[in-house]
Amino acid sequence: MLSTIFKAYDVRGIYNKGLTEEIAYKIGMAFVSFLKCKDVIVGYDMRLSSPSLSRAFMNGVADSGANAINIGLVSTDALYFASGSLKKAGVMFTASHNPSDYNGIKFCKKEAVPINEDTGLKKIKNIIEKNKFVKKNKTIKKGKIIKKDILDNYVRHIHSFIDIKALKKLKIAVDAGNGMAGKIVPMAYKSLPVRIIPLYFELNGSFPNHPADPSRPENMKDLQEKVVGEKADFGMGFDGDADRVFFVDEKGSIVNSSLISSLIIKSILKKHPNKKIIYNLVCGKIVPDTIKKFNGKPIMERVGHSFIKNTMRKTNAVFACEHSAHYYFRDNFNADSGLIASLIVAEIVSKENKPLSKLLNEFRKYSTLEETNFKVEDKNKKLKEIEDYYKKKKPKKIIKIDGISIEFDDFWLNVRPSNTEPLLRVNMEAKSKEILEEKKGELIKLIETK
Repeated sequence: MLSTIFKAYDVRGIYNKGLTEEIAYKIGMAFVSFLKCKDVIVGYDMRLSSPSLSRAFMNGVADSGANAINIGLVSTDALYFASGSLKKAGVMFTASHNPSDYNGIKFCKKEAVPINEDTGLKKIKNIIEKNKFVKKNKTIKKGKIIKKDILDNYVRHIHSFIDIKALKKLKIAVDAGNGMAGKIVPMAYKSLPVRIIPLYFELNGSFPNHPADPSRPENMKDLQEKVVGEKADFGMGFDGDADRVFFVDEKGSIVNSSLISSLIIKSILKKHPNKKIIYNLVCGKIVPDTIKKFNGKPIMERVGHSFIKNTMRKTNAVFACEHSAHYYFRDNFNADSGLIASLIVAEIVSKENKPLSKLLNEFRKYSTLEETNFKVEDKNKKLKEIEDYYKKKKPKKIIKIDGISIEFDDFWLNVRPSNTEPLLRVNMEAKSKEILEEKKGELIKLIETK
């Protein structure tokens, strides 16, 4: 059963099938046994199963002799802030954008250092399977469950990333998708000269309006209509645990995250010249172009928050971005935050006094295929076929990290396998729409050929 819920970066599964209160209790015990820590910070989202699962986990922590610091209903980036500022290990109960019957746990060591499969999740799983709980005996003094409110300090922290006095009276439509942004966005913006137009701010883990997954265009339609109807300056759509944010410009068009990354990079490099910035290899080519143009030092990394955060620590990079709308900040304990990214975009629009669509025009150099999934049973075989096909065309570069990336003079593509499903994920970019359509058709035909 544990093998079905322990993933590469977190624990995730269907509530009461793979993930139960009993398992959550044992994970709490194993987490303390693995880290030998005295305190564990615990946050959770609005999913219907989150209160009972987090309570079971905290009981496991306490029964192992450590204190569970319950910070309550928070966004994932607020949990990272708590771990970083209090210098304690932490866990967040959330399944992010997954359907309502799912839940999960994200783990970090003190100062928000992520724990993945290779840095602890396998060991935690092993402790449970072999019943090797270090503190499982009657002489251990039981720990306490302590309630702590960190959100006022969190809001002050995220405000420190912008010049609040520079903000103008913006009107921003926000779709919380019945997720944690419904609680966190009002707190973040209440003292600012910004009018928030809310969509689906009621916390509801059954997601009655649409899935809390703004990466899918169909879940952004209500926000697009609201932006146009209310004549908002722009719109923002958050996922369930509010660590990712997607943008809609004032015309109601969904903005590619590589364009938002480039906008933020330009702003950050003005404040922090000549600094290193990390991007993952699926980001659009405009991202490294922008880093170089504004005298930053680009570093490419593979997809995945633990890889990004680890490289940020090693290189002291000031910012990092992923194509999936994760934005990481060195001064945020190298962790990602949708709220900080949202504030920075609001600051840029205010200072430049131009519509978001016009501010992004400088970065619209390439035609982009948004990440598209294809069902493939034998992923490795198909990747080899793709490599062999394009090798004959003599590409400029082939990179075999995260699947395969192939670069030509006029286009590039990345095809990478899903960790958990029989899917290949395709990203592609070209110098013109015509070239993109031609090359996309060529690749789809290759993938779909049996």
